[in-house]
Amino acid sequence: MNSYLIKNATIVNEGSSFVGDVLIENGVIKKVDSFITPSSNTVIDASGKYLIPGLIDDQVHFREPGLTHKATIGSESRAAVAGGITTFIEMPNTVPQATNQQLLQDKFNIAEKTSYANYSFMFGGTNDNLEELLKTDPKTVAGIKLFLGSSTGNMLVDNLEVLEKIFSSTKLIISVHCEDEETIKKNTADHKALYGEHIPIELHPVIRSEEACYLSSSRAIALAKKTGARLHVFHLSTAKETALFRNDIPLEEKQITSEVCVHHLWFSDEDYKEKGTHIKWNPAVKTAADREGLWTALLDDRLDIIATDHAPHTLEEKSNSYLKAPSGGPLVQHALLALLEKVSEKVITIEKLVEKACHNPAIIFQIENRGFIKEGYYADLVLIDPKAPQTVCKENILYKCGWSPFEGTTFSSSVTHTFVNGVLMYHKGTFNDDVKGKRITFNR
Repeated sequence: MNSYLIKNATIVNEGSSFVGDVLIENGVIKKVDSFITPSSNTVIDASGKYLIPGLIDDQVHFREPGLTHKATIGSESRAAVAGGITTFIEMPNTVPQATNQQLLQDKFNIAEKTSYANYSFMFGGTNDNLEELLKTDPKTVAGIKLFLGSSTGNMLVDNLEVLEKIFSSTKLIISVHCEDEETIKKNTADHKALYGEHIPIELHPVIRSEEACYLSSSRAIALAKKTGARLHVFHLSTAKETALFRNDIPLEEKQITSEVCVHHLWFSDEDYKEKGTHIKWNPAVKTAADREGLWTALLDDRLDIIATDHAPHTLEEKSNSYLKAPSGGPLVQHALLALLEKVSEKVITIEKLVEKACHNPAIIFQIENRGFIKEGYYADLVLIDPKAPQTVCKENILYKCGWSPFEGTTFSSSVTHTFVNGVLMYHKGTFNDDVKGKRITFNR
């Protein structure tokens, strides 16, 4: 395995930035110092560049098995690495759904052969698989995923007795998609009565409303408090929900944590007119005031993680009318670039970005030896040139689906190098196709 010496980088780690060197040997960070003398290493001059830990994306949908016309673990992990994401946690709503241990293992087997990034998967909870759920190994599996709104397929957990039993029975982190099904059904019926099958896309956040989100997330949090469950609430989309979370205790002591996604921090309902169903997500992108409230809660530490909820569909599928177009979009290649744009606009500091997208996912999921630039940790590292602008276009999109909600956007930064376990996996458009990422483990 090659050893690398990264010199003169602006190293961003644990709340501070400083110019220094990082030595990579045998897949790990051997030394971090203000000056390291070169020996037989490959030297990379990183003057003027940021060096950050690889991002850990705690929520992606890579569509394999069963939906590989949209994406594969190979294609999307490749795009992720180009975007500075070195570790991902993938969701169970594939075909078949990962709701028993063998089907979960099948996904690990695919990733072992094809993933450019490090990986784990969540086990999918349903109304009737508690026995299988309790077999999940906390050391080698990221956690449990529950859909409390029927965002995708038939994984809706709507039996309250079962839900309480799950919350009471596992010490694993339970990650939830929170939208109230009854509220959404009623809103959909009301709008169908008005518009028939031709509901305007601009009404998506009215149908999948603030009320639907708040009702579901507040109930999940109340149940977690009642049962003592370790709860993680995915993709917050409303300012109102942010009041449900605490910032008065250290992250390590929180029993209830939260995530916000890049699209809810970037877009608002004002963008539906131009972007249409390309920005149809569940939960919906809501108002500019909601977006502002999410940023405020992220910066004051009520919200803990930034992720993508990367969920690609083909352009043909997304081009359907509102009721027929699926929700979700591809983001892993461009999420970091979008966040760096907010750094350049002084909305967030790069130190805070690294905290929310690198450190905190590692802390919350108790990932072993990743998410920080520390001696002895795996060398999952990203070099960023903040003065290398690029415009997103069809020709440089790496997602299998071939499109991006950011098409036409010019970002001011570029990812130049991505290291995964000390391997230079991506360098200025070139990939290392000979080595694969590793299954991550957990300190539980």
